Amino acid sequence: MKTTLVALLVGASLLGGCNLAPKYIRPAGAAPESFPQGGAYPAPRPDAPADIALVGWRDFFSDPRLASVIETGLANNRDLRIAAANVLQARAQFRAQRANQLPAVNASGSATYTNFPQGAIGGGAGAGTGGGAVGGGGGVGGGAGGVVGGNTATSTDISIYSANVGISAFELDLFGRLQNLSRAAQEQYLATQEAARTARISLIAEIGTAWTTMASDQEQLRIARETLKTFQQTLDLTRAQFRIGVASELESRQAETNFEGARSDVATLTARIAQDQNALNLLVGTTVPAELLPGPLGAEDVTRDSLPSDLSSAVLLKRPDVLQAEHQLIAQNANIGAARAAFFPQISLTGTLGTIGTALGNLFRSGSYTYNAAPSIGLPIFDGGRNRANLDYAKASQQAAVATYEKTIQTAFREVADALAQRGTIVQQIDAQSRRTEAARVAARLSEARYRAGVDSFLTSLDAQRSSYAAQQQLASARLARITNLIELYRSLGGGLQ
Repeated sequence: MKTTLVALLVGASLLGGCNLAPKYIRPAGAAPESFPQGGAYPAPRPDAPADIALVGWRDFFSDPRLASVIETGLANNRDLRIAAANVLQARAQFRAQRANQLPAVNASGSATYTNFPQGAIGGGAGAGTGGGAVGGGGGVGGGAGGVVGGNTATSTDISIYSANVGISAFELDLFGRLQNLSRAAQEQYLATQEAARTARISLIAEIGTAWTTMASDQEQLRIARETLKTFQQTLDLTRAQFRIGVASELESRQAETNFEGARSDVATLTARIAQDQNALNLLVGTTVPAELLPGPLGAEDVTRDSLPSDLSSAVLLKRPDVLQAEHQLIAQNANIGAARAAFFPQISLTGTLGTIGTALGNLFRSGSYTYNAAPSIGLPIFDGGRNRANLDYAKASQQAAVATYEKTIQTAFREVADALAQRGTIVQQIDAQSRRTEAARVAARLSEARYRAGVDSFLTSLDAQRSSYAAQQQLASARLARITNLIELYRSLGGGLQ
């Protein structure tokens, strides 16, 4: 019988039941098979990498200062630490759920010390006569001069020792309930891992964008300060001419308007750069050293330019946020199997093997072993519709997970398509804006010379200066847009994990 019990316990721990979860089929057709081409979208480049995920962020960001800032951010960002802690929590929950599929073996030992009074077990009664006294109760004494005993009680001390090993209420997973719950916990753990990967990619992109935005604002401040000097010279000249009666007060006020506008821009940009640095420090998780902060953003590249454009939309399936949504979908699939298993009988087993004796030395002698087996089965008959409601909830959650997965792919497709559309025209925008800036600069110089020669009015010269100033600012903004577009394309294609 003991051999049979041991075999039953071992077999129960290895028993795998049927799986009632629906077969998982990845949803398809949520997005077109390929990204848009032609028109605003860029033509394929022969030097572009085939897989953006293989381009590490250290290779993508060519500026060593920016690369150092990103590395610091990956080590110190608090959101990334929270994501890493969430992964550890999900893994621990998965391990705890998986442990329910195995029997929990416990060992116990006990010692009992007690006594049994003989009076509680039984006694004698009788009567006797003779030359002595008559006694009652526990016995009779007879004979001449005899003595009869009275109420006398003695006790026996008993010690009982036992040691046991066994399992308690181990569920035989015949219908896959525990298996599916474990699978759901595993998929949630994997989804949390992908969420952490998404957070990492997003952080790299956000640091790159914040750093280049600060560089662009530095360039805007440089332009504003240079223009302020020009407007200051114009204002001083106009005021001097007004004092001697050569220029009117209107011209002096118009020059002052330009000057004060540029001075306001300098103050605004100075505050904005300080805010940019605060935002960068928050992303990095510490104060960025001054030597790693950007200078004015020029025409040089701070990122890699050769990114793929003629890709299949299947590349989106590798994005961590898409993989996260898919793991969550698989988890909901497993929850349906667990909910279905609740309609079937639940079989559990409690059993122990042990030994008992009246002395410690007798515990493991022959004939001291004991066993106990208590299998049980429970079949739901009436639960007020709870199991049906749980199954309906699991099915509805699975349908929501399908929609979430499809929307995640559609959102990813739009992000890549938008980035490609801007990339296809940004070079032409920068080229046109560069030519416009140069033309406005020359026009401002010529207009000032014509004004000094008395050919053009002062208002024409001021308009030319304002146009040149605005063109320079727009060129700086276009250069920033080009860099941030490359960063966004790199992120949306799933780069940045290496």
